[in-house]
Amino acid sequence: MKFMLMMHAPGTGWEKAGVATWSHDDRMRMVRYMHDLNADLKKSGVLVGAEGLVSPEHAKTVRATTARKPSIVDGPFAETKEFLAGYWIVQVDTPDEAYAIAARASAAPGVGGEPMNIPIEVREVGSAPKS
Repeated sequence: MKFMLMMHAPGTGWEKAGVATWSHDDRMRMVRYMHDLNADLKKSGVLVGAEGLVSPEHAKTVRATTARKPSIVDGPFAETKEFLAGYWIVQVDTPDEAYAIAARASAAPGVGGEPMNIPIEVREVGSAPKS
């Protein structure tokens, strides 16, 4: 079974309370934790892919117009309460294994080394129907 684990961060106050405002030591502690988590998942053979994403002020939302030309607007929707900060794709045997990995990611250290307990959305990756 393949799952996508999505790390969400608060959409409001990010500029004043986000990772960019943390001390260098706090940022490096979290980055080391994520690197170690990814290395462990890779070593165990379950990691398909993982990436952190840049902050939402760099995001664009794209839609096709009736003329099939892209309409490009800045950022995610204004009503967004959270944004996608990063993701993992894992290949595991059971949903419980994906949940356990998500809990590990959620516990990444934040300010002062305290676990962030950040929400991680877990969704099974679908596949096209077989003909």
